[in-house]
Amino acid sequence: MDHEKDMFDRKIYQDRRDALKKKIGKGVILLPGHGESPMNFADNCYRFRQDSTFLYYAGISHPDLSLLIDCDSGHEILFGDDYTIDQIVWTGPQPAISQRAAKSGISDTQPLAHLKEVLDGARYQNRPVHFLPPYRPQHRIRLMELMGVPLCSMETMASQALIQAVVNQRIHKSDLEVAEIEKAVNTSVGMHATAMTSALPGMTEARVAAEVERVAKAFGHHLAFPIIATINGQTLHNHDHGNTLNPGQLFLLDAGAETAMGYAGDLSSTFPVSPTFTGKQRRVYEIALRAHEKAVSMLAPGIPFKEIHLAASLEIARGMKDLGLMKGNMESAVEAGAHAMFFPCGLGHMMGLDVHDMENLGEEWVGYDGKPKSGQFGLKSLRLARKLEKGFVLTIEPGIYFIPELMDLWQRENRFTEFLNYDRLNDYREFGGIRNEENYLITETGHRLLGKPKPKSVKEVETLRAVAFSQ
Repeated sequence: MDHEKDMFDRKIYQDRRDALKKKIGKGVILLPGHGESPMNFADNCYRFRQDSTFLYYAGISHPDLSLLIDCDSGHEILFGDDYTIDQIVWTGPQPAISQRAAKSGISDTQPLAHLKEVLDGARYQNRPVHFLPPYRPQHRIRLMELMGVPLCSMETMASQALIQAVVNQRIHKSDLEVAEIEKAVNTSVGMHATAMTSALPGMTEARVAAEVERVAKAFGHHLAFPIIATINGQTLHNHDHGNTLNPGQLFLLDAGAETAMGYAGDLSSTFPVSPTFTGKQRRVYEIALRAHEKAVSMLAPGIPFKEIHLAASLEIARGMKDLGLMKGNMESAVEAGAHAMFFPCGLGHMMGLDVHDMENLGEEWVGYDGKPKSGQFGLKSLRLARKLEKGFVLTIEPGIYFIPELMDLWQRENRFTEFLNYDRLNDYREFGGIRNEENYLITETGHRLLGKPKPKSVKEVETLRAVAFSQ
């Protein structure tokens, strides 16, 4: 299938590459695209998804391509092979590599087999070859062949200069990128509303997940990540869909759409399987909602995201104290990390061409601007801590989780007994988990919700649940 219609104007890609050349300054940059990934034999592959950095600088969603950018001369070459008739009979007619390259503003194309020769020439001249850390085994092996070095050297040979340059460029979203992200978010809102208006007792999690994916497909979008659709919301990334929904349970959905250009949405919702929340569920849900609203109110340029995370954590801790599950001074409890019993993860993450944007380039650069991460349980899972800047797109997703295994471990170890009331906590062993998640753009003066508002207040959620039970 020809995806080149799903591209920005070629000048955008040219300008991005020119800025990258200027930043790196010397040597050549190698950006390998993805190949096909077979599920169980060569001709039965997973859906092709191009490498995000390759998409950012070339925009071409087609397998087995590599882009070489010469920082000294400015010359650019797209390496790839035109399809043979044996391939065309299975795929249909395909644009030539030169046609694909032209849509990205690249004038020179060569067969993929020529790439090693060109790289050998650069290395012979002692010119730096910049590449990013490989995250797929095929890329590691290919780079080993191209660079003539042991496989174990790939990570250490990756260019720190290129990592930082790519992060600093991709991290600020243009207006066109924001518009594309909003397409994904709007579809994602529809996916969540569909779950709230269709899930009923007796259904399996798989059936709800199928309805959610149907919405993405209906809008011509893919899934940005495997759907989390579960009555066991206390498991943060629960991809099992084998349970049946029963009255009195909570259902957690974490799902997002990805546009044809590769931009992601990422939303979470929690709703009762019954028509309404129980009193206990409502109280915990509203605590999580207060933490969410506190975090959103603080979003602005110049504010360290870590401060926002800690403010949301304090809101959760105070709510847990109101329920009798925590005790003592809550500021001290959060500083010590005792609140991680209920909130053992981060408040949010960057989002864009990747649902966790550029995570393959390292959280220390993307989320921490080169500064070290905390080793404290809970806080070490915070993917974003740096000061916010105009153009950042990120998620806000505080949650409250009751994880029996964590309760038992910390109680056996007598951890945080000055802050945690274990006797009361055991009354919540079967509660599950709650998370709401929205996507925001940092603007010049504050922030903006991306896409249509997702139903998340108790009234909004219960109104949609009433629809489900009225059909």
